[in-house]
Amino acid sequence: MGKPYSMDLRERAVAAVVKQGLSRHEAAARFGVGVSTVIRWVQRFLGTGSVAPSKIGGYRPKAIAGEHRAWLLKRIGEQHFTIRGLVAERGERDLKVDYRTVWNFVHAEKPSFKKSSSPANAIALTSPEGARSGGSTRIGSILPAWSLSTRPGPRPTGRRCGDGGRAAPG
Repeated sequence: MGKPYSMDLRERAVAAVVKQGLSRHEAAARFGVGVSTVIRWVQRFLGTGSVAPSKIGGYRPKAIAGEHRAWLLKRIGEQHFTIRGLVAERGERDLKVDYRTVWNFVHAEKPSFKKSSSPANAIALTSPEGARSGGSTRIGSILPAWSLSTRPGPRPTGRRCGDGGRAAPG
């Protein structure tokens, strides 16, 4: 978002509409601003008597603060969680928050997690019983066609010297 237009420009554009009787389109063309901008300036002037810009930005307090913040920090440290799960838990209690609010909170707190070592999903043999480990692959198991990721690229081409050999790079 940019800076607001100067008060001088605002006052001249509004004066052209109110005092000189120009249309809002004509005033916008004369001063090089958008038609909707002149319309808003005139509406503000007629409503408040001033063309000064309204407040831009400001501080918005955090939605999760105080005891809710303490509870969430404790909850995050205790066990595994999902953002949607935290939203549901807070909703069941006393604070209605949305997904984005909880995500921003968790992201701002930057909790650290250690990966849990979990057992494999299924334990199964990877080679036939009694087979040698590390044996050579049978030729029948190789696909007859190249896949895109294993297809060799074009052969390198370079400048040739007068005698047919390759020139030194550079």
